[in-house]
Amino acid sequence: MTTLETPTMPAPAPADGDLLPEPVVAGWLNTAAPLTLAGLRGRVVVLHAFQMLCPACVSHGLPQMQRLAQAFGPRQVALVGLHSVFEHHEAMSAPALKAFVHEYRLGFPIAIDRPGRTGPLPETLQAWGLRGTPSLLVLDRAGRLRLHHFGTLDDLRLGALLGGLLRETGPAEGAEPADTPGARPGAGCGAGGRCELPEG
Repeated sequence: MTTLETPTMPAPAPADGDLLPEPVVAGWLNTAAPLTLAGLRGRVVVLHAFQMLCPACVSHGLPQMQRLAQAFGPRQVALVGLHSVFEHHEAMSAPALKAFVHEYRLGFPIAIDRPGRTGPLPETLQAWGLRGTPSLLVLDRAGRLRLHHFGTLDDLRLGALLGGLLRETGPAEGAEPADTPGARPGAGCGAGGRCELPEG
């Protein structure tokens, strides 16, 4: 089990239907220009927060993003990764991430979350209220949050949500509820390979 250097916790998770703040990043991979959530409006957006040393990210989250890239065209669903490091900072540097992205042949844009100013938690992780990695956020065409999920998510459930959002043309209806609070086993990489922030 890995604990963080400080007990600082992210902000509460945004509510269903909220607009997320723009990511605060140190750089981008796999895109010629920085992306913004505002610039992605008009498309359904899937945001995957991961760490390259997170077991569930490597075994489930990133392969799921690759399957989504094969199933949906970029004009339908915009896929964006967020490498958000809150542990083992020295091992998950930007050069190491570039090699990882090359080796795993990840083709979707990936933002590198900017390190926190006052502790180990990166800025976007804090602003989006993420509990750890992997985390999956889905935005509708208007940019509103429709799913905020910590841990792995079944492909069928995610596919059903995306199919419904792609059929929507007007205001959001029948939004998927945000992640439901549940038992938190504590900090570190544990059940299911996910890496969770400590209670704080």
